[in-house]
Amino acid sequence: MKPLACRAATLAVACSALVGLTAGSDTQAFAASGSNSSATTAFPALNPATLEAAIQTRPTDGAAGAIVRVGEPGQLWKGSTLDSQTGRKIPENAHFHAGSISKVFETTVILQLAAEGRIDLDQTVQYYMPGLLPDTFQPITVRELVNYTSGLPNVDEGKPAESADETIADRYTYRTFDEIIQGTLRPADRSWPGPHFAPGTKQEYNSLGFRIAGKLIEQITGHSFKEEVTDRILEPVHLDQTSVPEGDPEMPRPYLHGYMTNSQGNAVDVSEQGGDPSNMISTPADLDHFITALLQGRLLPAAQQNELFTLPKDNEGKLVPFVGGSSCNKVACFGAGLMSTPLPNGTVLWGKTGHDDGYANGMFATRDLSVRAVYSVSNLGLDFGASTPLSNRLLGAVLTPAV
Repeated sequence: MKPLACRAATLAVACSALVGLTAGSDTQAFAASGSNSSATTAFPALNPATLEAAIQTRPTDGAAGAIVRVGEPGQLWKGSTLDSQTGRKIPENAHFHAGSISKVFETTVILQLAAEGRIDLDQTVQYYMPGLLPDTFQPITVRELVNYTSGLPNVDEGKPAESADETIADRYTYRTFDEIIQGTLRPADRSWPGPHFAPGTKQEYNSLGFRIAGKLIEQITGHSFKEEVTDRILEPVHLDQTSVPEGDPEMPRPYLHGYMTNSQGNAVDVSEQGGDPSNMISTPADLDHFITALLQGRLLPAAQQNELFTLPKDNEGKLVPFVGGSSCNKVACFGAGLMSTPLPNGTVLWGKTGHDDGYANGMFATRDLSVRAVYSVSNLGLDFGASTPLSNRLLGAVLTPAV
């Protein structure tokens, strides 16, 4: 995952790339409402023609293609576009690099360990890992790591931005949690970054906190991040097409090809890449199964489940300010791992976006599972923060389909 990954700018990022409608035995598993509600919210029926029109890639989209899966009770709509570089149809359940969607898997493991009494969410990083943070940092709790209120600098803060050509050339680089943490907090070639704010007082999108949380998982369990995610989530939920590659660049087949545009204006295939121990590869169907299981309460006890949806507040009970980006509208919108996105009909989408080189993804659902969406776009540019015209069109197609 990249340092600026997953800074979703608008509600539009909640849905991206879709084609074709299917219904059948595969829909039943996704029709049940979440444990927090006895009835689902009414959404317009999915309209295949409207969605198909929305998906068509345009020259201004900055995308080479996309895959998507959208569900409502009794309906499952999935599809893909052509790959603009090869001219071939992208398989509807192709694999892709999930980017910061892995933060939700990581948070789930942290909350499971909390439920088991092995981690105290109110205990500090300094307690569990003495000396990991420089003395300039105030005590930061585990909860503050995963609800984006740590005040930590972001990964590689202060490092000169790479050009597209440099990013393409460095795509196979793999760094451990320790290498990322120490390379960010104690860099040898620049000043050490300090805290952005006192822990718990503000919310800011941050990836370093999750690298520290990943290291904590490994320290507490004595197992790798890959082993814990596999044993606790992938195998129990039967996510057979999801993996933690640990630097292995080979992509499972079939896969969505990710591209980046070099300085000569050519699209370079960057599907094979390194990353870090928390990088994950998945498919639309597997992420649909995952968020369904998570929101149904099948992975966490009630107390820990509630952490996912608890937005941080100050001592007066007001949401803390959101700073340093446009993911939220001035006040906190992230719970533990998950992002909240209000919809015009008064409901709220919960989920996560994620970016890796060549990929822009999202996984969202309402708590009652009245609508769900998973997408991956082959993203040609370096801008990980902007919402795409494609996602804007598709959000409108889902919420206000033509009749």
